[in-house]
Amino acid sequence: MRLMSQLVRTGKMSDIVRGMAANLVQDLPQKDWVGEVRRLFEYVRDSIRYVRDIRGVETLHTAERILEQGQGDCDDKSIILASLLEAIGHPSRLVAVGFKPGIFSHVFVETKIGSRWLSLETTEPVGMGWTPPDVKEKMVIYN
Repeated sequence: MRLMSQLVRTGKMSDIVRGMAANLVQDLPQKDWVGEVRRLFEYVRDSIRYVRDIRGVETLHTAERILEQGQGDCDDKSIILASLLEAIGHPSRLVAVGFKPGIFSHVFVETKIGSRWLSLETTEPVGMGWTPPDVKEKMVIYN
């Protein structure tokens, strides 16, 4: 998770990533924070294809590489979403979860809107705020 957070911190500084984020939200009213988050969330959920890692190998990619490939697993989709959010000023954190005690098997992003953290699950056809059910383990890393 710490390496993922490092990739987010690097990714948010990329001109390519910031340009993509700005382009995605350019037609929204100024200071429409919820609209910006929704637009970036829906872009990653719907336009970055979920594809599993190489069998037996955990891979992580840079935000720029994920945009270039247009695909990745939950780690990659979390890296690019958090990078896009952070590139235009939205705080993010990575949430690793497990469905069996002691085992982490999934990660997603949360962003803060107002005073609450909002879940952004991009590997399922769900809306903002949906959280995976039956979570037994949880770890949060702030970017």
